[in-house]
Amino acid sequence: MANNKSAKKRILQTAVRTERNRYYRTRIKNITKAVVEAVEASDKTAAEVAFKIANQELHKYVSKGIMKKGTVARKVSRLHKSVNSIEAA
Repeated sequence: MANNKSAKKRILQTAVRTERNRYYRTRIKNITKAVVEAVEASDKTAAEVAFKIANQELHKYVSKGIMKKGTVARKVSRLHKSVNSIEAA
């Protein structure tokens, strides 16, 4: 256990950050899962709606500094490619 004041503060800060990071990780997974499930169901309209939400949310996380721009670009690109593949099938 921490003995000095700064170490105790760091423990509290770590707990807050861990909780916040867990929220964002879960949110990102759920956002992308909604798109993937719509694509697997071959529901074009639901996939497009879910993709639009995913695109907005993920880019919002870039501006907040939660995710890197390249990571979001890669995720959005892959999701968009899967949404467009519904037409081809």
